[in-house]
Amino acid sequence: MLKYILVLLIFLCGQSCFADTKETYRQLSIFNEVYNRVKDQYVEEVTDKELIEKALNGMLQALDPHSSYMNEEVYKEMQIDTSGSFGGLGIEITTDKGFIKIVSPIDDTPAQKAGVQAGDYITHLDGISVVDMTLKEAIDIMRGEVGEPITITIVRGTEKPFDIEIKRDIIKVQSVKHRVINDVGILRISTFNEQTTVGLKESIEELENGSNPPIGYVLDLRNNPGGLLNESVTVSDVFLEKGEIVSIRGREKKDVQVFSAKKGDMINGKPLIILINEGSASASEIVAGALQDHGRAVIMGIKSFGKGSVQTILPIDSGAIRLTIAKYYTPSGDSIQAVGIIPDVEVPRAELNVIDSYFTFRESDYRDALDNETTEGNEEQEDFSDLLESDYQLSRAVDAVKTIAVLN
Repeated sequence: MLKYILVLLIFLCGQSCFADTKETYRQLSIFNEVYNRVKDQYVEEVTDKELIEKALNGMLQALDPHSSYMNEEVYKEMQIDTSGSFGGLGIEITTDKGFIKIVSPIDDTPAQKAGVQAGDYITHLDGISVVDMTLKEAIDIMRGEVGEPITITIVRGTEKPFDIEIKRDIIKVQSVKHRVINDVGILRISTFNEQTTVGLKESIEELENGSNPPIGYVLDLRNNPGGLLNESVTVSDVFLEKGEIVSIRGREKKDVQVFSAKKGDMINGKPLIILINEGSASASEIVAGALQDHGRAVIMGIKSFGKGSVQTILPIDSGAIRLTIAKYYTPSGDSIQAVGIIPDVEVPRAELNVIDSYFTFRESDYRDALDNETTEGNEEQEDFSDLLESDYQLSRAVDAVKTIAVLN
């Protein structure tokens, strides 16, 4: 049968095409020989399904860290992940240097509460080495019965390896949260799933329609591993009146897709600070890059992760493949692949140590001092002093919004 196919190909495309087809045929013959040798002589018996799945994974993951094969079970789990509810530890992972690297922990999940940090490397899972382990194999070990503990061995910077025990739980991702600190609206986006833009708009509407609308906003994208491309576009559009948001360029020059903003800034030009760190990746970087290039926001924090490639999910049979098909570029034409978004103002991760004031004496300290009638009945804001003291980056961002608001 192969001979007849080769004859047909020669007839259709000539000698040059035949050379390519001949080489392809030779390589497939090598694959077939290896496949049969492994199936017949490997130390343990393996099924056809196992061999094919491993071969597909090997082919895709050798291309880049983000391409992979998903069997039916993994494909279904992926679909649950992007809808906002799934089981596990609550971390976004990738492979790097033969180990499993944590891109970021997800807010309010077992991993985040246990102290896992963006940039940590996992060396062992329940004592099993992860060296050259595929992402699928690592995920299979980490997922299990709700409430069951797993011990992960972490390497962090120059510290000695240490163990963290985490209890598995159902992960329900509330991608958007909001609050007001010192008259500044804080919009926290932990991931970009199908509910993100809707949740962001609802948060802004609630704050803007309140009795005391914020003077400006902080968009906190720290430790946000990304997610759905279309959500990053619509989130960026929330704050832009016009202009390009992101462009996607594929293998061919003609494979270019440009996403642009529609008229309407939901916060009406109020000051906007975006917080990023080394755990801000993919969709987070699209938002930060777009708003930075348009001068709509000041970016503060630490340089981002640097994932500038685009993956698509291609269903095949009962599973699917995740395949890198393009790179994305900010409005200025820059690719952030392996580079990241550089903050306008670099703010390291630190704690704010507040020094107690020396003894002071004010008018209010007099025993018979007159009251200030204008303060009676005013609503008191929630005290976030402890949060601002422990989160130096957020404290700087809040101060920056207030400064810009005063200057405006």
